[in-house]
Amino acid sequence: MSLPTYHSISDTNDYYAKGQLAPERPARCRHKKFFRLIAASTLAVTVFYGLQHVSRTGFPHIFRTFCSKSLHGSSTQLPSHYTLPSGDKIPSVALGVWQAGKGEVGAAVQTALKAGYRHIDGAWRYGNEAEVGEGLRLSKVPRSEVWLTSKLWNTFHAPEDIEPSLDESLYHLGTDYLDLYLIHWPVAQHEDGTLNTELTENPYPTWQKLEELVAKGKVRNIGVSNFNVRRLQNLTANPLKIQPAVNQVELSYWNPQPELVKWSKENNILLEAYSPLGSSGRVKDSLNVPEVKEIAAELGMTPAQVLVSWQVQRGNVVLPKSVTPSRIIENLRIARIPEHLFNKLGKAAASHKPERSVDPSERWGLDIFE
Repeated sequence: MSLPTYHSISDTNDYYAKGQLAPERPARCRHKKFFRLIAASTLAVTVFYGLQHVSRTGFPHIFRTFCSKSLHGSSTQLPSHYTLPSGDKIPSVALGVWQAGKGEVGAAVQTALKAGYRHIDGAWRYGNEAEVGEGLRLSKVPRSEVWLTSKLWNTFHAPEDIEPSLDESLYHLGTDYLDLYLIHWPVAQHEDGTLNTELTENPYPTWQKLEELVAKGKVRNIGVSNFNVRRLQNLTANPLKIQPAVNQVELSYWNPQPELVKWSKENNILLEAYSPLGSSGRVKDSLNVPEVKEIAAELGMTPAQVLVSWQVQRGNVVLPKSVTPSRIIENLRIARIPEHLFNKLGKAAASHKPERSVDPSERWGLDIFE
């Protein structure tokens, strides 16, 4: 038996060009067409019943994750930046380096910048600014693309001590300016660590020096940290040339501070949330809060992503600290929480007595948060 003759498309076109009918399609090709029809019908039925199943059970985790990523960049996305009074745009999520172990910070900074972070929050007191600077240098990310924050320590509040302290931070960071410089605590201390009552009760001379540093170009924006409403009002009662742009405070599920959040929005002061997952001793507790776990499961997120997203959705910059590459990357992948779930988490956070993780009041001899 001779094998059937197959014709190319060009052969068939030749037949038509000559006014002839193309040769009859072999039986094997007709069979292929029949099987394609059967396959298409089977696929249609499968999709139909699959959609019925989804309508009853909801999207499984993998599809919810895909859909949430497909919405990135739409109106459902959380803000990537906030605009300060200066016009500068501060990224809404930063890598925090407080309590990071020696020798771990440089690699963490490189990992963060590679993952897409553009905001590093540090301080002179952390003792790791040289590692931050080295990580920035090795990352090859231009300095102009990275938001760098540092903080003025308690023993340098005297006006004559401020610029030398700033210069030391700039030297270690390998830069000639900071994007943001904060008064670390509303507590001024003498060199021996004793309380400087005068500058603690009246921080205006300290603030005036910070304003001078802005004029010099060494600092672009200035603010405070760990200030409550009373202490902010005490500072802003003075004839300031520059109002505090930022107040960095402890904000977490355990210490949500809704009154401070509300007051700060009304007075155009941006809050930054440190320890958003709880302090080092409470991270596990935070990630196991029932409401947090339920929301994470429903949205296809991790509990950490829910807590970081919640703070940004409240209107705050968030400073999650980690030196573990996978967690650094995880903390940056945030998404807007549906309003009913956002409110559910807020209600749960407000239902218990506030628990502050960081409070050196007793050690420093005054009630910082009175």
